[in-house]
Amino acid sequence: LSLDSKKALRQCCTQILDVLEPVPNNAAYRTDTEQIAKEKLSVVKVEPDGKKLEDQLQGGQLAEGILEAAYELRLAGKMIPWKPWEPVVEKPPANQWKCPM
Repeated sequence: LSLDSKKALRQCCTQILDVLEPVPNNAAYRTDTEQIAKEKLSVVKVEPDGKKLEDQLQGGQLAEGILEAAYELRLAGKMIPWKPWEPVVEKPPANQWKCPM
């Protein structure tokens, strides 16, 4: 475990929180993602021991946590133009999800 690894995870989590700023506060994606990023960020900031840090993150090795955060950061950036928190433009047909059998 290197200081660079902790720094990378801290940066990813901070960037995720920054990217989520335009998302409405009550959007499920924002609340859930923000909670996870803040939890990881708080652990990274206070835990100096690498093994304990990995145990507290519950995501395996720190490298996996960094990769997971990087993927979430990329997804968060894509969610902004997609705006999944807004109502659908067209109502789906009444039987859209009904099985034909």
